[in-house]
Amino acid sequence: MGNIFVKKPKITEVDRAILSLKTQRRKLAQYQQQLDAVIEAEKQAAKDLIREKRKDRALLALKKKKTQEELLKQVDAWLINVEQQLADIELASKQKAVFESLKAGNNAIKAIQSEINLDDVQKLMGDTAEAKAYQDEINAILGERLSAEDEEDVLAEFESLETEIALHTLPTVPSTVAQEARTGIEDQGRTEKPEVNVVKQKHGDEDLETIEAIEEEVLELPDVPTNQVPGRTKVLEEPLPA
Repeated sequence: MGNIFVKKPKITEVDRAILSLKTQRRKLAQYQQQLDAVIEAEKQAAKDLIREKRKDRALLALKKKKTQEELLKQVDAWLINVEQQLADIELASKQKAVFESLKAGNNAIKAIQSEINLDDVQKLMGDTAEAKAYQDEINAILGERLSAEDEEDVLAEFESLETEIALHTLPTVPSTVAQEARTGIEDQGRTEKPEVNVVKQKHGDEDLETIEAIEEEVLELPDVPTNQVPGRTKVLEEPLPA
């Protein structure tokens, strides 16, 4: 009962042509098998007649064999044509199916695009931009974004870190050179000026702080001019009156 309401597929002219070609191909294949059997039989008959020394009958069998072979070649050509036409029909059917699919897809795109208005799209994009700008303003008010001063502080910290990294990447001084520099500084510190020695001899065993203070006073004294006044020198050299 259920098969009564099943809709049978419609048979088209293409389907009939394909069916006819496939039927003809099957018949040609059967005809090939028959010709092969006849050719093999005529060949065997010719062998038997040759053994019996019946030359005329053997030649007749070979002529029949030759005729069947020519007919077999013609059948092979027919079969090739049938196969080629079947392949062309199948290819054309697939091309038509692809074309129909593309056509249906194009119609679907047009139908969808007809439901979308260009003005509505532009309005939607404008509304989206306004909503984004409004959200940015809200974020700025709520403090989610850095102020101009914060941006400057961040840039300053970046430059400081960049300078620090650059200093760390400088080549290190060899240990021998550093040792020589420290040795020279220590020797210079141990070398005392003549004025400091005089002060130490004058004051004896005074504490280190007093000596350093005196040393600073000696260092701050102005330089004595080297040119002396001739008149004063002569006065000092003359003896005082009795």
